[in-house]
Amino acid sequence: MPEARTVKRRTKSEDSARADQASSSSSERPRLRDAERTSKAILAAATKEFAERGYGGARVDAIAERAKINKRMLYHYFGGKDALYVAVLEGSYIAIRSAEARLDLSHRSPADGMRELVVFTWQYFLDHPEFLGILSTENMHKARFLKRSARIFELHSPLVSEISGLLDRGSAAGDFRPDCDPVKIYMSIAALGSFFLTNRWTLSTIFRRNLSDKAEIDAWGEHIVDVIFAYLRP
Repeated sequence: MPEARTVKRRTKSEDSARADQASSSSSERPRLRDAERTSKAILAAATKEFAERGYGGARVDAIAERAKINKRMLYHYFGGKDALYVAVLEGSYIAIRSAEARLDLSHRSPADGMRELVVFTWQYFLDHPEFLGILSTENMHKARFLKRSARIFELHSPLVSEISGLLDRGSAAGDFRPDCDPVKIYMSIAALGSFFLTNRWTLSTIFRRNLSDKAEIDAWGEHIVDVIFAYLRP
């Protein structure tokens, strides 16, 4: 009988330990979700602040206020303004590269894939003006902060490979001219889109045309497609 009681006590102890472990695991999940939400809120607020005010004009206090958190929390998650700015740069590139990956260019015909890439890039710039703002800020700093991120180089490799595949298949089919540089093609697509959007107010004034009008914006998107395909034509 004493032996049976010992076994029973041990069983209760084991059950209690398992219950404590389950409770700890359950309470850990909300904490992780809260941490993820807080981190995302800080990054979203920082992206807006840096895009609107540049690196020099952005203030940690303003970012914390936008994110509705205590400033100490921001330092806890990101360590300071420089590290937060690098995280914003990485996050901005991760977002556009992830969206590009969903285009699945390797399984599209060369012409369809190239058009899809052009249209996507133009629309992405329209939908995410903060991305162009962040790029403008970093170019003013001559990519000083971007050079600190090893992830940036990894992110661009798949895109160049995808475009290269489109160009090779298009050339083999006789749709594209041979020996096109995928980096130059992407730079041309991005340049035609970003120049219009970052300069449309001055250009609208100079040429007395409302380049913010939807018809003008839609027409420019088609113009980018025409320019790229005119270059690619064999």
